[in-house]
Amino acid sequence: MSHAAAKASIGDSEFDRDTAVTARAGDDGVYDADLSAGWTIITAVNGGYLLALVGRALSAALPHPDPFTVSAHYLTSSVPGPAVIRTEVVRLGNSLSTGQASLFQYDESGAEIERLRVVASYGDLSELPDAVHTTALPPAMPGYEDCLGPEAGPAPIPGSSAIVDRLRLRLDPATAGWALGQPSGKGEMRAWFELADGRDADPISLLLAVDALPPTSFDLGLLGWTPTVELTAHVRARPAPGPIRVAITTRNLAGGFLEEDAEVWDSSNRLVAQSRQLARAPRVAPRS
Repeated sequence: MSHAAAKASIGDSEFDRDTAVTARAGDDGVYDADLSAGWTIITAVNGGYLLALVGRALSAALPHPDPFTVSAHYLTSSVPGPAVIRTEVVRLGNSLSTGQASLFQYDESGAEIERLRVVASYGDLSELPDAVHTTALPPAMPGYEDCLGPEAGPAPIPGSSAIVDRLRLRLDPATAGWALGQPSGKGEMRAWFELADGRDADPISLLLAVDALPPTSFDLGLLGWTPTVELTAHVRARPAPGPIRVAITTRNLAGGFLEEDAEVWDSSNRLVAQSRQLARAPRVAPRS
């Protein structure tokens, strides 16, 4: 494929550098981090990036390497700059360990503000059995080369969206009409997903992938910031190399909130991650 340019190895990519955490000496379970401006939507830091960052800290704090289930409540909007992540081990088991973590930033007076609170269970995906019994099917969407990159239309997210430059998204044309003022009204979003430097997906980057596409509210004709209130992600398998496919749907926008259900499929047609989130709908009138 023409998209298979030189790849960044895991550990050398921009994503790995921007989700790095540093253990604080003499303060067990506390990690310092810097929220990169490269992962913002308008002025707020993307929720999937924050989930991956906290997921990285929990991976360091717990004896098991891989997130199996991660549930996050987004309390206040995060901004680029210094942050501290405080982790706590809740339970240690043979196959699963559970921890919790909170991400804090500082206001102008130096007081801490909690941005994000997470509870997660970790295990080792390489130790799971290979047996798969499922009725789930990969999303019906065109191949990579037949989907639309940002060059095919206006900027995919209105406003300042630095995160777009960190990703290589190619949208299914059937879910990209909103970019041309023609949303389908179905509340669907599908895309091929890669990091811009070609780094292959791993369990931590899957936490980004479930919240990295334009929101399904765009396909309903509602353009604007759609902040996440709560997000739960399940990582089911270590993804095979190559671009992954992300399919997101919403069925119920009511009272100013909507749910989004996401599935992530790897290049071997395996379902590697799922998520559900509750988000606040954009506070704008739908396009006529």
